[in-house]
Amino acid sequence: MIHPGTVRRRRLTGLLLLVVLLTVAVVASIAIGTRSLAPTTVFDAVTHAFGCDGGPFRCPARSTAEEIVRELRLPRTALALFAGVALGVAGALIQGYTRNPLADAGLLGLNAGAGFLAALSIFLFGFTAPAQYIWFAFAGSAIAGVIVFGVSSIGGGKASPLSLILAGAAVTAFLQAMTNAIIVLDNAALDTYRFWVVGNVAGREAEVFWEVLPFLVVGVGMAMAAAPSLNLLSLGDDVARGLGVDVTRARAFGLIAVVLLSGGATAAIGPIAFLGLVVPHMARTITGPDNKWLIPYSGLFGGLLLLVADVAGRVIARPGELQVGVMLAAIGAPFFIALVRRKRLVAL
Repeated sequence: MIHPGTVRRRRLTGLLLLVVLLTVAVVASIAIGTRSLAPTTVFDAVTHAFGCDGGPFRCPARSTAEEIVRELRLPRTALALFAGVALGVAGALIQGYTRNPLADAGLLGLNAGAGFLAALSIFLFGFTAPAQYIWFAFAGSAIAGVIVFGVSSIGGGKASPLSLILAGAAVTAFLQAMTNAIIVLDNAALDTYRFWVVGNVAGREAEVFWEVLPFLVVGVGMAMAAAPSLNLLSLGDDVARGLGVDVTRARAFGLIAVVLLSGGATAAIGPIAFLGLVVPHMARTITGPDNKWLIPYSGLFGGLLLLVADVAGRVIARPGELQVGVMLAAIGAPFFIALVRRKRLVAL
């Protein structure tokens, strides 16, 4: 048996190392791009932006290089960081509440809901910019989450892990069929939807970041508050009830946090495969099953992985770039296969 002091030191050391790596990834994301800029130019642009009265994203640029850093790279980096944190935390919550190590936001129908209302709004109103259809995507994710939880609670009023998964699969299949019907009817809707659904942090205005930021912050706060009850739920519903947990209320609270986190991030950058699936397992190798540590670790791993994938996509395909959704799918698919083959990870 490992001494509790050793476990705590390992967790704190890992947390410090993650913060350092995340800082390096943020710097790389600001410094590396399609157009090469001198490090001093990037440094001057960043320091001038944060010292400006208008804020880092609104301060007028003094040169083209500063404009690139402030209007493209800073918003992109901030969005990738916060969306990655949100998807990582959401993945840890979903796997904990469904007690399924292979679960992510797609399993509960949240991505399908966001995609359906995004496609519907593009079809009906002719939206072309992410800032125009972001709220529809967020609303779609939230509505899908409510439907899944409602359907899974029918019959006894208890949303068990199995009923959540089955309801999520049914809702996902239905919404994907409706989305396909819309984009088949309209080529213009298909073009805009295709840009969103691939998953990308490039081309998103700073306005998109500010719109989703409050939901992501509240979602992370709710996730941290849910960690103690999630630890008790991992012992089984009957044991959790015996220890005073209102199981249905705890799952509803967790699902709201998941909707805020996953819905906000997905609406902003599109559905990102594998991130919410992979990072909780990376975090568990250091933290173990304790959700008080697992949730913040998953958030940091999520932000780090999304930033690294975004930077790698710019470097690999220069002078163009690969979308972050494509890069994460390339990284996540082999990890997913290895995960399925490891039998001891199948049960949480």
